[in-house]
Amino acid sequence: MTVAASPEEDLVARLREGDRAAVEQAYVAHHAAIRAFARRLVGDTSTAEDMVHETFVALPKAIRGFRGESSLRSFLIGVAINHSRRYVRSSVRRRRATERLAERNELLPKTVDATDELSRKRLAEKLLAALDKLPIDQRIVFVLCEAEQRTSVEVSAIVGAPEGTVRTRLFHAKRKLREALGDER
Repeated sequence: MTVAASPEEDLVARLREGDRAAVEQAYVAHHAAIRAFARRLVGDTSTAEDMVHETFVALPKAIRGFRGESSLRSFLIGVAINHSRRYVRSSVRRRRATERLAERNELLPKTVDATDELSRKRLAEKLLAALDKLPIDQRIVFVLCEAEQRTSVEVSAIVGAPEGTVRTRLFHAKRKLREALGDER
């Protein structure tokens, strides 16, 4: 008696065969999770959409490296991570240029009676700027563990690093973010 393949195993098999409908099915099933991860990582919806697109364009070739040790969704996040490095570097450059422009033109409000919304927005901007300063491996681990609430075991499988390394990267990322945001807490 043969055991029937799970729907995910069937989808992976079809992806490996180059079935275009399988890529579409994977996109429908997982694009929201990949977009959410990418949005948290890069802080920009448009760039996140580009990363999602590149992830699924790369899927037919990348699926050859899928060993089935994690879920297809975790594998896809790993593919997105590989494509994220360029976006993160360019995001850092754009944000620094914007900050220099704001300082030069004194665009930042100087009022003492800032609203809660403005304070939250500034804190979010400082957090994104602090995230930009983290090494990419620490940034990825921070987003996966803290923003997406994944366990270090899951993150270890996604990034292909030992669990101890994941925990070390998270520890250092949190320490650097605390230092960068120390006066904002």
